[in-house]
Amino acid sequence: MGKIILTGDRPTGRLHIGHYVGSLKRRVELQNQGGYDDMFVFIADAQALTDNADNPEKVRQNVVEVALDYLSVGLDPSKVTIFIQSMIPELCELSFYYMNLVTIARLQRNPTVKSEIEMRKFEGGSIPAGFFTYPVSQAADITAFKATTVPVGEDQEPMLEQCREIVRKFNGVYNTDVLVEPETLLPDNAACLRLPGTDGKAKMSKSLGNCIYLSDPADVVKKKVMGMFTDPGHIRVEDPGKVEGNTVFTYLDAFCRPEHFAKYLPDYENLDALKDHYRRGGLGDVKVKRFLLAVMEETLAPIRARRAELEQDIPAVYEILRKGSEKARKVAAQTLHEVRDAMKINYFDDEELIREQAERFRQGK
Repeated sequence: MGKIILTGDRPTGRLHIGHYVGSLKRRVELQNQGGYDDMFVFIADAQALTDNADNPEKVRQNVVEVALDYLSVGLDPSKVTIFIQSMIPELCELSFYYMNLVTIARLQRNPTVKSEIEMRKFEGGSIPAGFFTYPVSQAADITAFKATTVPVGEDQEPMLEQCREIVRKFNGVYNTDVLVEPETLLPDNAACLRLPGTDGKAKMSKSLGNCIYLSDPADVVKKKVMGMFTDPGHIRVEDPGKVEGNTVFTYLDAFCRPEHFAKYLPDYENLDALKDHYRRGGLGDVKVKRFLLAVMEETLAPIRARRAELEQDIPAVYEILRKGSEKARKVAAQTLHEVRDAMKINYFDDEELIREQAERFRQGK
């Protein structure tokens, strides 16, 4: 069996640079490198509804926003299948069967589910069942396309492990090898594993308002970068500063390349030299932030320009999603057919079962 890549995002808002360094950039690299049989990238609108049931319009409006972000960063629909989750009803049926293989206790132990529940401040029995069973529906998303590789951030690893458990349980119970265990592909740059918010909070989050969006205009990006959290003890330029936990340097770790210094900050050979000067003192935050801004704009400006072009023909964007969803549904339907065969609930196709039952009743058993 060949290599199949699958990944996606919830359409609860525009995508930000945390998404970019954590997964989007890697997806484009994988797309351009080739060496895989197929690659699926989906917009998880059905999953987004599990904790946005009272605001479905938010999800509906953001589907095209996420699609625009996908295309503007360089995902190519001629190389990658981009689809909308809710357009693949087979995923719901797979989720239903998988739920019989997972206990409530196991879902409660999932670290990702626990942290997401805490972040959303659900109380007691107010957790939506659909949200609580998110690991099961994610397993359906992955296995429907027999994905072998799932590029994600480190916070999603518990979800992938639960998916692997479901695969092993299903294949064991039904004595089959229909489902495939996926492998996790994490970012190779440690700074990209979980980019902090501009306020220094552990996670960049739409709800916390500490994001830099891929679609932000240049003046907005500048304002956010210049207001970014640094070392609170670095009050004067001559004061020694801390690099660790300093959001500006974390972003430089994620975005900066050696060639950027010759281009934007020739006084320094590389990032290590810049960090050393900051630690010693004598380097102001404003200078470092201006360098970061130049580095980030080199990445964001072409993305912004491509998005502006795409926004001129929104019907074409929806057509890309329609064609991708049609292709994805054919693949998922084939997997579901194989799953039903393995479960022996393919009653009308099972001629042997029909013959056996007919003979049994003829003999009065």
